Amino acid sequence: IARTWKEQQSEAARVGNEVSNHLQQALSVTVQSDWGFTQEHLDAAVKNLLDHYDWGNGGWGSAPKFPQPMAVEFLLRRVARESENWENSPILKTSIHALRTMARGGMYDVVGGGFSRYSVDNFWRVPHFEKMLYDNALLTRAYLHAWQITGDPFFKRVVAETLNFIEREMTHPNGGFYSSLDADSEHEEGKFYVWTLDEIRAVLKTDTDFFEAAYGITARGNWEGKTVLQRALDDASLAARFKLDVEAVPSKLADCHSRLLSARAKRVRPGTDDKTLASWNGLMLAAMAEAARAFSEPELQTQYAKLATRNAEFLLSQLRPNGKLKHSWRDGKTTGAVFLEDYAALILGLLELYQTDFNDTWFASAKELADEMIELFDDPAGGFFDTSKHGETLLLRPKDTQDNATPSGNALACEALLKLAAFTDEGKYRDLAEKSLGLVVGMAVRYPTAFARWLSAADFALGEVKQVAIVGEAGGEEVSELARIVRSAFRPNVIVAASAYPPSNDAPALLKERPLKNGKPTAYVCEGFVCKNPVTSIAELKELL
Repeated sequence: IARTWKEQQSEAARVGNEVSNHLQQALSVTVQSDWGFTQEHLDAAVKNLLDHYDWGNGGWGSAPKFPQPMAVEFLLRRVARESENWENSPILKTSIHALRTMARGGMYDVVGGGFSRYSVDNFWRVPHFEKMLYDNALLTRAYLHAWQITGDPFFKRVVAETLNFIEREMTHPNGGFYSSLDADSEHEEGKFYVWTLDEIRAVLKTDTDFFEAAYGITARGNWEGKTVLQRALDDASLAARFKLDVEAVPSKLADCHSRLLSARAKRVRPGTDDKTLASWNGLMLAAMAEAARAFSEPELQTQYAKLATRNAEFLLSQLRPNGKLKHSWRDGKTTGAVFLEDYAALILGLLELYQTDFNDTWFASAKELADEMIELFDDPAGGFFDTSKHGETLLLRPKDTQDNATPSGNALACEALLKLAAFTDEGKYRDLAEKSLGLVVGMAVRYPTAFARWLSAADFALGEVKQVAIVGEAGGEEVSELARIVRSAFRPNVIVAASAYPPSNDAPALLKERPLKNGKPTAYVCEGFVCKNPVTSIAELKELL
C-alpha cells in the first residue's frame, strides 16, 4: 500500500473515484413514482404473502426461520378492512396460523414469556435462545391485534406473558428497556431454558403426567438430550385424556408454568445487554402503551400504563440530554451518534402513549421530534438518510429502505409523519410521507416480507383515516367512556385525541374549535379534518365508527 501510494498515487486516486462513483449509483434510492401505491398494489402484496406461506410449519421461508411480525401486522390490517365475513377470510386464517405455530413453545418461552430471536429448524422448536427487545415489541403488537380481532384468549395470554417478562427481566429500575438477553449461560446455549424429565418431575410431582402429555416430554428429550418445551397436544385433547373441562386446561398449565418459573429462577441467568437503545425502546413503548388501553382489566391497564409512562419519561430525559436525542444510554453515559430509526420509533411510541392517556406532553414531544427529524435527516430527493447531517462524514450517507429484523428507519418515519398529519392537518408531513412511499412501490409488492412495515404505512395512507376528537369537562368520566368505545376493537386507521374543553396549546390541532354539544362530553368523527355532526352518546359514536 505504501509503495502504491508513493509510486502510483494518481492511479490510486483514479480507481478510488471510480469505486466511489459506482457505489453512489448502486446505493442511491430514488422515487419510483409520485408515491403511486394503490389498493391493487396492496392486494398483490397480500396475494404474494399468501402464495408463499408455509402451511406445514407456519410462517415464511425455511430454517433458520425468523418470525415475520410486520408481515402478520400488514395482513391483520387488511383483515380489519373486511368488516363483513372476516371469520372466513383466508388472510385472517394465514395470520392466525402463523401466530399460533410460533407461540406453541420452542421459540416462545412458555414458562417465562417472551420470544427468542429465531428458530434453527423449520418447526419453531429449537430457537437461537437470545431474546431481543425489538422482536418482543413487534410480536406483542401482532398478538394484541389478533386478540382484538378474534377475541381468542390464547393471544391475549401471550401478550400479557411477554409484557410481564419484559417488566421482570428487561426493565431498568429507572424505566428504560434493556436490549437483549444472551443465548447462553455457564458457557452452554439454552442451558437456562431447557429441562430434563427428572427436573420436571421434581418440580411438578403429581401434575407431571399431565404436563408430559401436554408437551410430549420423554426421557430422551428433543434437543441434545434435553427438552425444549413445545406443545404436543391441544387443550381439547388434554381435557379428554385427563377428564377435565377444556376451560380448566389453561389455568392448570399456567400453574405448572409458574412452578417451573420459580425453579428456573434459581439457575445461573444468561447475561443481559443492559444498554437502552432509543429505537428499540420506541418500539416497545408503542406496544406497552397500546396494551394498556386495549386490556379491560384495571390492574393490567395500570401496570402497562405505568411501565410505558416511566419509559417515555426516561427516554425524553436520559436519552435526550440538552434537548438532543441520542442512540444509546448505559450507566448514565450516552453515545454521540443518533439515527433516523431512533427519532421515528420514539415518535411512534409517544403517539401511542398519547392515545392511551391523552397527556399533551407526549404529543408535543412527538411533534417536536418530528420537526427535528426532518431537519436532520431529510433527503430532498425523497425519503430520509439514516444518519444525521451533523453526523460523522461518510463516503456515502446511507438511506436504507428495506425492513430487516427491525423496521427500516424510512418506513417508521413515513408512518410517523402520516399519523402526525392526521393529528395536525399540516400538509408538509403528509407530503414528505407520500414522497417516501414512492421509493418502494415496486419492491414492496415483489418482496412483501422485506417491506412489510412500508405496506402497513401505505395501507394507512390509502385508508379512509378516521380522526376522533373527544372533548369534555376536566376529569370527567364520560370522556373516558367515549374513548373506550374507540378502543373496543382493532381500528388501525383510526387516531384519537381527547382533552378537557378548551384544549391546551400543546394539544393536537384536531381538538381545536371543537366545542361541547349541549354542555355534554362530545365526540367528533372526522376524515381529512372534515367532521360529521358531533355526538354525545356511545350508541351514536359506535355508529359513526
